[in-house]
Amino acid sequence: MNRATVMPAAPAQGDLARGAALASAAVPAPQRGALEALDISKQFGGLSALANVSLSLRPGEVHGLIGPNGSGKTTLLNLLSGYYQPSAGSIRIDDAELGAATVQRRARIGVARTFQKPRLLPGLSVLDNAMLGAWPHARSGFLATAFGLPSVAREEKALRVRATELLHGIGLGHVIGRRANLLDHAQQRFLEIARGLAMRPRFMLLDEPAGGLTGHEIEHLGDVIRTLRDAGIGVLLVEHHTDFVFRISDRVTTLNVGKMIRHGTPDEVRADPEVIRVYLGA
Repeated sequence: MNRATVMPAAPAQGDLARGAALASAAVPAPQRGALEALDISKQFGGLSALANVSLSLRPGEVHGLIGPNGSGKTTLLNLLSGYYQPSAGSIRIDDAELGAATVQRRARIGVARTFQKPRLLPGLSVLDNAMLGAWPHARSGFLATAFGLPSVAREEKALRVRATELLHGIGLGHVIGRRANLLDHAQQRFLEIARGLAMRPRFMLLDEPAGGLTGHEIEHLGDVIRTLRDAGIGVLLVEHHTDFVFRISDRVTTLNVGKMIRHGTPDEVRADPEVIRVYLGA
């Protein structure tokens, strides 16, 4: 399949405006605290994956997280999103300790994420995959659904309308009825982001979203991330495309062998001798 035929040459301005409006509506205005990892450590048996790492993700910012393979970036994402529990330290949102809160609980309070390899339901349509992201906000119980009460139909219609708008806003409106397993790699990555947005998140954790994308697709990804930031969503960006990270991020944290070696503005991190030595090269 020719990728140029299925990915728009550039997102329409109206699509980006719709995306901004939808992302803005997703942020609960009264709650504006940060998502924080405080002195987090994680051990697997005798192996230390993270040691005393702290990171704060604020609403309305892009925070880049970089480092060599095996430095602990995905482990930190798994801790923030609830897939792992820390061996030491704490994770907070709005200064409230999350403790052993599950993945599902964190999704309900506004933490969404993507994965290095998109995790979609391949036999479902693009629209149905996007709608699945709205599960934290579904109100209809089992009995109401089983009996097909009118409230169920109204709720499903509202979720379908929102998912449709998100897909158009992110540039997938032309494949909305296609099965997910027929999408190319870039489209699957953007669909996973749209599904996360359907949760109405306050924080979006992106695990190497630019992996395998062309230069044009990375630019489109940058437009999407800026839209989320401008709408008040905090974006944690784990990525090996360092030029992209430095260009789009407000702050950058660098890890190496499970430890933080530098945190600061993109210019500060890019010029740091230790970051250059262990990761960026001469």
